[in-house]
Amino acid sequence: MEAAVPQTPAELTVTSPEQMRDLGRSLAKLLRAGDLVLLSGELGAGKTTLTRGLGEGLGVRGAVTSPTFVIARVHPSLGHGPPLVHVDAYRLSGGLDEMEDLDLDVSLPESVVVVEWGEGKVEELTEDRLHVVIHRAVGDTTDEVRHVTVRGLGERWAGAELSVLSA
Repeated sequence: MEAAVPQTPAELTVTSPEQMRDLGRSLAKLLRAGDLVLLSGELGAGKTTLTRGLGEGLGVRGAVTSPTFVIARVHPSLGHGPPLVHVDAYRLSGGLDEMEDLDLDVSLPESVVVVEWGEGKVEELTEDRLHVVIHRAVGDTTDEVRHVTVRGLGERWAGAELSVLSA
């Protein structure tokens, strides 16, 4: 199988939590059942805020909150769209073996699966995934500015126009 041409990433600057949620809502318009989204970024970068916007954009039930202690939450669709499976892999150290206990491979075909802290843990689920990296200033700062990179990997994202996210 021939490898897909690398997708040109979308580079965005987000200056508030509201803008991060808006980005999530915009990103939701590009997603469909079977999509895997990996979120990377420092603690407090805005991963859950982005996912909250995704949930709003997908029209799912339930408040999207950090699933740190329950590891995964399923938010069923309120309409005809896919459910959102929100996973926080921060406390999981075993890679895919530990992730297999969550049965994400079963959920993936009919859901949008968002995994916070999933880098190096869930890539084996599918070659097609969207990787969102959120950078923020670290240290003692109240700076709300975030630099977000959205990169599509695999055939699913080869023709996707991610630049619409910065519009």
